[in-house]
Amino acid sequence: MRQKVLSTFALLFVIFTANAQDIKNQLNPVYYGVTSLAIAPDARAAGIGDVGAATDPDVNSQYWNPAKYPFCISRSGVSLNYTPWLRHIVKDIDLANVTGYYRIGDWDAISASLRYFSLGEVIAGYGTDFNETIKPYEFSVDVAYSRMLSETFSAAVGLRYIHSDLAYKADDETTPGNAFAADIAIYHNGYLNIGNRECQLGWGLNASNIGSKISYDEGNTSEFLPTNLRLGASLLMPIDEFNTISLSADLNKLMVPTRPTMEQYILETGAAEDDYSGYTSWLMDEGYYNLSPISGIFKSFHDAPNGFKEEMQEISWSAGLEYAYDNKFFLRAGYHYEHPNKGNRKYWTVGAGFKMSVFSIDAGYVISASQSNPLDQTLRLSLAFDMDGIADILGKKR
Repeated sequence: MRQKVLSTFALLFVIFTANAQDIKNQLNPVYYGVTSLAIAPDARAAGIGDVGAATDPDVNSQYWNPAKYPFCISRSGVSLNYTPWLRHIVKDIDLANVTGYYRIGDWDAISASLRYFSLGEVIAGYGTDFNETIKPYEFSVDVAYSRMLSETFSAAVGLRYIHSDLAYKADDETTPGNAFAADIAIYHNGYLNIGNRECQLGWGLNASNIGSKISYDEGNTSEFLPTNLRLGASLLMPIDEFNTISLSADLNKLMVPTRPTMEQYILETGAAEDDYSGYTSWLMDEGYYNLSPISGIFKSFHDAPNGFKEEMQEISWSAGLEYAYDNKFFLRAGYHYEHPNKGNRKYWTVGAGFKMSVFSIDAGYVISASQSNPLDQTLRLSLAFDMDGIADILGKKR
C-alpha cells in the first residue's frame, strides 16, 4: 500500500537527513507529515539562521510568533515570500507564501497567511510502468488573533487548515490528506539599560501545529503534524543615532513522538534483517499510529530510545545577528544547528534588506556547514508593503 503513495513524500524527509547516512546505525530522526509546514517562509528570518520567536516584530511574524503583531509600528502590512527549494536536487520545487496583518486599535491585531508548496512534476506508476505525470502539492491557510495584555506582554491564538495532495491519481486506495491545527504564542517586549544605552529585550514562545493527524489512506494509518515548540530571545542595542545591532537565538523541539525503529522491530519480532513487511502492522500494535496528537505531545518529551541524551539531541538551535543603518539598510548573518542523529541540518546564512516607507525587500541565502547538504545555496526572497506608507502617499489618513 505504501508503494502506491507518492514516493516524493518520503523522499523529502530523506533529503533532509541525507548527510547523516555515515552514521546510519545511530540515525533516528523524528518523522512527521506535511513536511512543508516546517519550512521557514521569509527572507529576513532566513538571513539570521531561521530565528524569529522574539525578533523585532514585522509583517512575517505569523509563522514565527503571531503574538508580536500588536507591537508592530505600522497599522497594517502585507508580504509576498518565495523560495525555490532544493534546487541541487530538482528544478521545480517551490514554496510561496502570502502574509498580512491589521492592528485594531492599540491593543489587538488580526493576521492571516496562505502558503503553497509545489513539488513540481513527478513521473508516477507501478513497477516498471511509469507513465503518468502528476503535480503533488501542499497548502495551508491560517488566521490568528493577538492582543496586548500589558504594555510589554502579549498573547495570540491561531487556527490553520492543511491540505496535502501527494497521492497517485490512478490509485483508489490513496487520498489527499486534510488536517486542522492551532498555534498558541506569547511575547514580551521590554527595555533595559546596558551602560548608557537603552536596549530592547524581547523573548517569545510559540507552540505551533497543535492539532489533528493527517492520513493518506482514508484513516488506516496517519502521520503526526510537525507540532513544534519554539522558544527565543532577542536583544537590540543602539550603537549611535543611526546604527543598531540585534542578537537573537531560538531553541526548537518537535513535539512529535519518536517512531520505533526498524532495528527495534527486528530485535523484538525476530524478523530477518531485510524483511520489513510487518513493520507497519507492528507500529500499529506498538501504539504509534494509534497514539492521539495530544498524547504524542507529552510522549515526545520522554520516548527517545537512548533516554535523556537522545531527547536533548532533538533540540535544534539557531542564532543570528542583524545590523541596521537608519532602519533602512540591513545586513544579516546566522547559524542553524541540528544534531547529526536527528537530521544533520547545519548551515550558515547571510542576508540583506532595504526598507522604505512604502515597501521593503529582503533576501536570505543558505551556505551549508555539512558535506553535500541539499539545502546549500537555498535562496529566499521577500517583498513587503507598509499599508500606512501607501496611505500617506495617496494622501489618505488612517
